[in-house]
Amino acid sequence: QVQLVESGGGEVQAGGSLRLSCAASGSIYSVNDMGWYRQAPGKQRELVAIITNGGSTNYADSVKGRFSISRDNAQNTVYLQMNNLEPEDAAVYYCKSVIRESRAPLWKDYWGKGTLVTVSS
Repeated sequence: QVQLVESGGGEVQAGGSLRLSCAASGSIYSVNDMGWYRQAPGKQRELVAIITNGGSTNYADSVKGRFSISRDNAQNTVYLQMNNLEPEDAAVYYCKSVIRESRAPLWKDYWGKGTLVTVSS
């Protein structure tokens, strides 16, 4: 079984910074893309940033220049550095990874349970 556990959420004032972490653990054979999504109350879940196992990244337009995604392949961990946070960034942030389990032929999407980010103006 595979688990993703996020950490690093919390409350911050507008203009502040937070760093989220997400560690994948369990019977992992290989990890492909890792990414962060967010869902604000009353809104659909949206992609924030994604990083391939080769290090290529892609960001939502709303966070470009403020957020940075990175990963530690040895630790199966993905990070999201969030700077200059705005009230509109407040949401539950979810980690998603595409993982192949040991002794399994298929790649599957795994999600964390989310971490809350609150931004006060």
